Amino acid sequence: MARINTNIPSVLAQRNLRSIQSELQTRFERLSTGLRINRGSDDPAGMIISERLRSNIAGVNQGITNSDRAANVISTTEASLSEVSDLLNSIKSLIVESANTGANSDSERNANQLQIDSAIQSITRISDTASFGSLKLLNGSLDYTLSGVNPSDIVQAKVWNASFVAQSLYNVKVNVVASAQTGSLFFHPPTIAGTILSTSTLQIAGPRGVQTITVTSNSSLTSVVAAVNNLTSLTGVKAGLINNDPTSGMVFSSVDYGSDAFVSVKRLQGPDPSADSFTANLYKVSNNAPPPAGTPFNWATLISNGTIALGQRDDGQDVQALVNGALATGNGLKIKVNSPNLSMDMQLSSTFATTVSNTPSNFDITGGGSLFQLGPDVSAQQQASFATQSMAASNLGGVLVGSTMQFLSSLMSGGSNSINSMLNKKDFTTGSDILERAIDEVSELRGRLGAFQKNVLEPNTRSLNAALENLTASSSAIRDADFAAETSALTRAQILSQSGTTVLQLANASSQSVLQLLQG
Repeated sequence: MARINTNIPSVLAQRNLRSIQSELQTRFERLSTGLRINRGSDDPAGMIISERLRSNIAGVNQGITNSDRAANVISTTEASLSEVSDLLNSIKSLIVESANTGANSDSERNANQLQIDSAIQSITRISDTASFGSLKLLNGSLDYTLSGVNPSDIVQAKVWNASFVAQSLYNVKVNVVASAQTGSLFFHPPTIAGTILSTSTLQIAGPRGVQTITVTSNSSLTSVVAAVNNLTSLTGVKAGLINNDPTSGMVFSSVDYGSDAFVSVKRLQGPDPSADSFTANLYKVSNNAPPPAGTPFNWATLISNGTIALGQRDDGQDVQALVNGALATGNGLKIKVNSPNLSMDMQLSSTFATTVSNTPSNFDITGGGSLFQLGPDVSAQQQASFATQSMAASNLGGVLVGSTMQFLSSLMSGGSNSINSMLNKKDFTTGSDILERAIDEVSELRGRLGAFQKNVLEPNTRSLNAALENLTASSSAIRDADFAAETSALTRAQILSQSGTTVLQLANASSQSVLQLLQG
């Protein structure tokens, strides 16, 4: 049939040419952008997956940047702490030099004191000025804030990490379940109450050393207590009268609490051992029970019920406490908590640590600390927190002296607990203890910062870099154009486009054959 109103071959050629032109345009676009997927219609499922991968890649990239920045903050903080550590070491050398009173004059010790004052002031200045950008690092602004701490129960609390997921504050409950104890030995007066029957040489041993005292026959227990206490700084052992009454006996106790503390009393010289009334009347507490107390001190009852037994050495006991239901690690009067939600150290008061009751001490962690976002998603599992306490001299070196915490600032001249006061007394023990504690605190913080950088930040960066590599490869496989395949497809489309144009030309020309019928 010969029809001219509708040229079917031409319509077919036009349709195929449009399809080929569309494919040709797609190949040009992919080759010019380098992407296989430029819009959703190119590959709807691939677009969804690739966009998710791109989101993951952006998060991982930022996580790597965050980790690197956190490492820079840690390095800057550690550098400032290194200076503080050097200053503390210089203070120690000055104190050790000043303690050599037999070879140093008062003027030399006063000159040392001026250097100590200057070093302590420098420590506080570093604490106030160390910064990263506008972020203060060591002035306590990055420490956790506490509310409701009862100082009669908890003398000092340092929080290293606390999780506030799904809560605006973190409540902490501390309940003592086993009391802290000193090492204690009890001397029961022999027949002549309140006196030592025979001359004896006693060896007194404690955590700080061993000393001997000689007591003569008929010496009062009061004089023995005084002799023991005169050597407390050398032995770490103190003595006292039971019920403040010589006839009730006396007790030898370690100054410190905990399993590292002990007291040992032995008779070295005296009468025949079979007649040694001192050793025969020296007792220790049985079964790690709390030291016996009460008025009067009923020896017969204590002996008969097995509360005390003969002994010449007794060890102390660490406090055991539950913190939010979990058993904390005890060390003397100190406890340590380390869990994913809470990490902190606490110094308990002697009264609270030695009293077992069902009444916990409560306080709240209300905020603070440094929160580091280390992962690609904002979630608690991909965050890490860390606290940096104030390194000011008024916050370093906390040592419990009596019932009061003394800090590094007390070593400056002008105060009742200053080095000058100790120079006059020729006693450097308290100052040395405070300084050693300050050195330990700075070293511990530097160690924690180093561990955080080595064990958290650096592995996190390596892990994210590996994830970035794999995610990028996956995204490229879905989204990027294969130039070899696209070039081949472009060549095919170009050939088909040219042939389609030729075919369309032929289809349009074929209808002109109808004119031959009219000519006939």
